[in-house]
Amino acid sequence: MFSILSRDTRFFDLLEKGSAVVVRTAEAYAELAQNYSNREQIVSQIRRSEHDGDSVTHQTLALLDKSFITPFDREDIQTLIKRMDDIIDEIDAAAKRLTLYRIAEVTPWLAKQTVVLVRATRLIADAVGQLRNLKNPGRMQEHLIEVHHLENVGDDNNHAAVAELYETATDPILVMKWKEIYDLTERAIDRCEDVANTIEGIVLKNT
Repeated sequence: MFSILSRDTRFFDLLEKGSAVVVRTAEAYAELAQNYSNREQIVSQIRRSEHDGDSVTHQTLALLDKSFITPFDREDIQTLIKRMDDIIDEIDAAAKRLTLYRIAEVTPWLAKQTVVLVRATRLIADAVGQLRNLKNPGRMQEHLIEVHHLENVGDDNNHAAVAELYETATDPILVMKWKEIYDLTERAIDRCEDVANTIEGIVLKNT
C-alpha cells in the first residue's frame, strides 16, 4: 500500500495547484489596492481566479469519489481544498464590492490588510507543498505559527480600521460599504488560519 501511495501524487498536485490559485488571488487583491486606477481589469482577474479555484476544488472532490486509497484521510483532503477555496471566495467578494459600491479610492488600512493576506497565503502554500513529506515537514510548523500570528495582526488592523471609519466618516452609507469590505478582507485572513488548523490536524494524524 505504501508503494501505491508514494507513486500517486495527484492529490498533492491538486492541493498545490489550489494553493497557488490562493496566492495568485491574494496577490491580485494587493495589486488592486496599489493600482486602483486599473481596478476593472484586476477585479476581472480575481474573478477568473475564483473560477480556477472552483475548478481545482471540483477536480479534487471528483478524484476523491473514485479513489480507494488517499495519502491521508479523505475528509481532511476535502476540508483542506474547500477551506482554501473559501479564502478565494472571500477575496473575490471583497474585490467585487469595491467596484459594485463605486468606491473612489482605497484606504491605507485596506492596502495594509492585503499585505498581511498575501503573507499568510504564501505561508499556506509553503505548508501545503510540505505535505508530500510529512515525515520530514521542515519548517512547516514555523510557517503555520506565523499564519496564526498574522491572523491576530489582521484582527487588530480590522478593529483599528473600523474604529477610524466610525470616528472620521460623515456618510453613513459609505461607512456601511467600507465596514463590509474590511470585514470580508479580514475574513479572508481568518480563512487562512482555518487552513493552517486543518494542516496541523493532518500533521498530528500522520506523524
